[in-house]
Amino acid sequence: MPDRRAFGAAVEELSTAHENATSLCRPFLGLLPVTGVAISTLGAPFGTETVCASDTQAARIDELQFDLGEGPCWEALTSRRPVLAPDLHSAAPSSWPIFLEAIGDAPVGALYAFPLTLGSLDIGAVDLYARRPGTLSPAQIADAVALAGIVALQVLRRSLSAQTLKQDAEADSGYSRRVVHQATGMILAQLGLSAADALLVINGYAFSHGRSVREVAADIVARRVDFTSHLNDI
Repeated sequence: MPDRRAFGAAVEELSTAHENATSLCRPFLGLLPVTGVAISTLGAPFGTETVCASDTQAARIDELQFDLGEGPCWEALTSRRPVLAPDLHSAAPSSWPIFLEAIGDAPVGALYAFPLTLGSLDIGAVDLYARRPGTLSPAQIADAVALAGIVALQVLRRSLSAQTLKQDAEADSGYSRRVVHQATGMILAQLGLSAADALLVINGYAFSHGRSVREVAADIVARRVDFTSHLNDI
């Protein structure tokens, strides 16, 4: 059974990673039976780039997937589900033929990818590799999914801090503040987030769709934008 103290420590470290400028990769290494970790954003609107990599092999796995446009990280984000390849060289999915050929004889026995999503936002993926083939237990998979959810918030903070959000012409109006507060409360209830994180999700959604926060908030309150259908994907 996984060490719950180790899981708690990983959650605490990841939850403050943006503020403390600490590694997003390290907590996975301390909790799961893997050799390396890479975390990336994938596609629009946050760009395709490696946010962090624990070693050169993890970075290479990410880079190959970027260059080839296929691999476990893309599949995880597209399906919004974990992708598990416990024996890469003898029982790997056939959906990444070019990627598997490019990996060649690299010391990678198993690959696991977990999507970074928040509500309807598709952000990126966490790639984990092990030198030898091996499986993750259901409890370890659940832990990795939980950590990926925290990482998604941290990566969204990082991405938004580097971007200029669309200015809201009504940002100072009472109506604007009221509707944003209402929308924040709805997202808070739908996704089980804190108020600050719920507002972050609204900002991320607004940025990803090229809209203002007020416009998105009004749609959330009017239920034209609904995050509840994505709860099972987080």
